[in-house]
Amino acid sequence: MDRNLFGSLLGNLLGLSSLSALGFIFSANPSAPPPDKPPADWRLLEPVTYQNLTVFPVVSPNDHETKVFLTLDEGLATGEVVVREQGSEGMARNRDGRDGIIRPTYSTGASVNQLVLINRGKRPLLLLAGELVSGGKQDRIIGKDRVVPVGADPLPLDVFCVEHGRWSAGAAFTDAKTIVHPSVREQAALESDQTKVWSAVRSGTTANAEVSAASPSLAAPQLAAPTISRTIANDAPTESYQKIYESRSVRDSADNYVEEIQRRFARSTSGLKGEHVVGVVIAYGGEVAWSDIFASSDLFHQYWNKLLRSYVVEALARPGYREVASRDDASVFLRNPNGRIQEETEPGVYRWRQVNQGRLSLIELDALDPKILTLHRLLIRRTS
Repeated sequence: MDRNLFGSLLGNLLGLSSLSALGFIFSANPSAPPPDKPPADWRLLEPVTYQNLTVFPVVSPNDHETKVFLTLDEGLATGEVVVREQGSEGMARNRDGRDGIIRPTYSTGASVNQLVLINRGKRPLLLLAGELVSGGKQDRIIGKDRVVPVGADPLPLDVFCVEHGRWSAGAAFTDAKTIVHPSVREQAALESDQTKVWSAVRSGTTANAEVSAASPSLAAPQLAAPTISRTIANDAPTESYQKIYESRSVRDSADNYVEEIQRRFARSTSGLKGEHVVGVVIAYGGEVAWSDIFASSDLFHQYWNKLLRSYVVEALARPGYREVASRDDASVFLRNPNGRIQEETEPGVYRWRQVNQGRLSLIELDALDPKILTLHRLLIRRTS
């Protein structure tokens, strides 16, 4: 073979290998699962049911080390994480649609859908879509799962407003120890639509009530849209998510509900031998609708309290269904849907992946350092 031709071919092969290592090249088959992703070994326990909410605990013999990651609750409480309005030094995020690589560009002025986050800690920061930060000019929620590395430049953070009626200087941003309920979280994480986020906050749920032969009648939701409207008028004139869903009228119903599920969940998951609770699959009436699964029991328990409250708020906003979801239906949420993979990556830090099949949408967040590990897996049966 001609020496120059051989050298050219070798150079091209080496170049492709380098690009792949940096995350610029993904699977050639967009419908295939990533080849470096081992199969999960999950099992469903017996369901925990109360009123129209059913929780299926997910257990695994694997319990990965995740204490190397910092959560938003921890970071804001200790001052290791700072969130502020975008200003003259703020940055906007730019994505190249061809390779999914995130690149910063610079912008000025406060923005409804962007904040600036600084990780001052010594651990990478884990963010989940739907986590709420309160303060600034408006309360916001995180728009997408991601990891923020140690020592990173101020990060342009995609967010959605959950306080429609205020745009004025407020206190410094603090963690509300809240994650918004599934209908709102869906509009942020999947639809990426600010108007739909506001609508979901005001309406309570985006799910349509379906009357089946098994449930010819439905009990009215405890948290119906007119109740939310009265709460806004009396307690939350700026339509603040936190003030609406933590008002006394909502809190009294939600607290009792949460306590009962907590008690039954603790009893259901006690006495496990060689297995760890790493997540849950959630059903409203007979419809399996949601799941959150983590890489470790430690991560799951750090998020469990605010996740459970979010599921309860959704249950209160949905009609009371008589039927209960089956374990077979819930097991579908442990499988990966087949569909085209959309990916974004920050090389050496994290990879975000979404797969849609029919009404099912899967979102997975992989840490790439110190090793490849799926930190969070979210599977949704979309309402819209």
